[in-house]
Amino acid sequence: MTEFDVYLGLGSNLGDRHTLLLKAINLLAQRVGRLVYCSSFIETEPWGFTSEHCFMNAVALFKTTLTPREVLTVTQEIERQLGRTKKSDGSYHDRLIDIDILLYGDVHIDEPDLKIPHPLMHERDFVMRPLREVQMQLQKPITHSIFT
Repeated sequence: MTEFDVYLGLGSNLGDRHTLLLKAINLLAQRVGRLVYCSSFIETEPWGFTSEHCFMNAVALFKTTLTPREVLTVTQEIERQLGRTKKSDGSYHDRLIDIDILLYGDVHIDEPDLKIPHPLMHERDFVMRPLREVQMQLQKPITHSIFT
């Protein structure tokens, strides 16, 4: 069975952010695939909206045999399990947990509810900093054009 690299962006700005990220990573390792590397957790200001609550963000790389659609389903289930009640509807807001698929192998998908690579990741320092950390730690170049 073929394994694919899937890079997931995680964020939380409500509750015990650190614990929520750890729980999410643990659940992802159980349901998505083998955790290869997780970046440091970084604290960042909200992006796209105003809030008094700072985010804690990370990027994790997993090896998975799931399809991109299956990964999306699992990430949404984990978000709900950890207390998230709704997905962003075009406007951003405080949230207990957010898990985004950033990259999945060399796959490109442009569907209404699934876009890979994540279309805004190159604009978000809170994604790119931890993503570069993962890349440097693994000394494995990510081949998508956002890095060129």
